[in-house]
Amino acid sequence: MKNFCSQSKKGFTLVELLIVIGILAILATVTVLVLNPAQLFAQARDSQRIADIGTLRKAIAYYLSTASSPDLDGATIDCSTRCYVQTTGLTGNGCAGAGTARHGTKTVTIDADRTVDVTGWIPVNLASSTSGSPISVLPVDPTNNTTYFYSYACDNTNKTFESARYIQGGSDDKESTDGGNNNVMFELGTAPLNL
Repeated sequence: MKNFCSQSKKGFTLVELLIVIGILAILATVTVLVLNPAQLFAQARDSQRIADIGTLRKAIAYYLSTASSPDLDGATIDCSTRCYVQTTGLTGNGCAGAGTARHGTKTVTIDADRTVDVTGWIPVNLASSTSGSPISVLPVDPTNNTTYFYSYACDNTNKTFESARYIQGGSDDKESTDGGNNNVMFELGTAPLNL
């Protein structure tokens, strides 16, 4: 007589699989609601903006301290009447974005070039610093549209400059505590109150 062993099949039933899939769906939904990826991406863009503006400020300050005769407006354009941006589509004066003029009544100058010589969107020859340019390319806003963009203005006589970024939109308020003259924009430079 042969001995037959009963073998049980191992695996999940359809009901068990549906329960596991349901639990995973609930966990995924809760995770998305708690983490809010859109807000995390917005915070990452804001962090990038603050870092970029700080880098620009340091690069221009380095240029001012090392160039034998620093020129903040490219020698041919008077920055006392102009503000500079890299993004396209802006109209009006003062580098206005989302209806807010960043630099008073200055005329907007748009240049898509990101080189660090005088032909870039910031008309400062950072490459002429003693050890060369401290940055390899001029940064642009992570979103870079007519609402969120970087702008630059200067006073070549007093050798002061101002850089500004996006309109205020978050709960992490850096705009009203940056020392600038506009509480809805993040501003850095050597004289942000005067431009």
